[in-house]
Amino acid sequence: MIIQVFGTKKCKNTQKAIRFFKERRINIQFVDLSQKGVSPGELRNICRSVPLEDLIDTGGKEYERQNLMYLQHNIEERLLDYPLLFRTPIVRTANGATVGYEPDVWKAWVKPGN
Repeated sequence: MIIQVFGTKKCKNTQKAIRFFKERRINIQFVDLSQKGVSPGELRNICRSVPLEDLIDTGGKEYERQNLMYLQHNIEERLLDYPLLFRTPIVRTANGATVGYEPDVWKAWVKPGN
């Protein structure tokens, strides 16, 4: 099972997500959104499980810094151009994706037999 965790090193929920999987000895691939963005294909895969509107962090510093609350914008284009606008962590596997800290969903993913 391959688990991808998208987030930043400073995000507390991302740190908790990484710890969740490490405690269960599950290897993860961490993608630091402050270093690398999400590809359009990865975004499409994530959007199969999570609505696009739920991915943008409307309460975050980057959203406020860009004054997006006052502008009309294409959410997909903004997220691809400015990865720090994502709500974190985004946890993705072949079976689906979650945004935010969702340990109950992750437990179902890592349950033996899945």
